Amino acid sequence: MRRIVRRAVPVYPEIAKRMNLAGTVRVLADVAPDGTVKSVQPVGGSPVLIQSAMDAVNKWKFAPASAESKELIELHFDPK
Repeated sequence: MRRIVRRAVPVYPEIAKRMNLAGTVRVLADVAPDGTVKSVQPVGGSPVLIQSAMDAVNKWKFAPASAESKELIELHFDPK
């Protein structure tokens, strides 16, 4: 996995707070050689939390590399 240079924290959705919903969301990020995230696809997790996870990972920045890569990322949501 490439080193993360800048990480954005996902916003915990209001509906998830009301539901007291916790869980893990997995997304697959396509990362350009310069470290920017080109796209994010959901792999698993609660549909209520997926969009928030994708929005956060789209703002991440990875260390530069010689080629494009795919990074599997897990984000944990906890209402507490």
